[in-house]
Amino acid sequence: MSAIGQLLKGYRLTTAEILYHRPDYPALLQTYLWQEYDLVPKFPELNRFLHFWEAKLDGRLHSVRIAVRGVIAASELKYYRGEFTLQ
Repeated sequence: MSAIGQLLKGYRLTTAEILYHRPDYPALLQTYLWQEYDLVPKFPELNRFLHFWEAKLDGRLHSVRIAVRGVIAASELKYYRGEFTLQ
């Protein structure tokens, strides 16, 4: 599905800050930023990524913070009548 198609179906730009324990030094935390278009509030793409992380990667998850921003909203769309010429 194209990016604009996702936006029209309710997908929103989702950013997740993932804190995880380093595999070689478990007492230390490291940050990983993940960003993708996802559906709110179930976050299927983020959940798929986190399940992959737990199954395939060594760093144990500590916490996940999520920020969501709607790129297209109804109040932001405005229709204008007119003709514009570009040269």
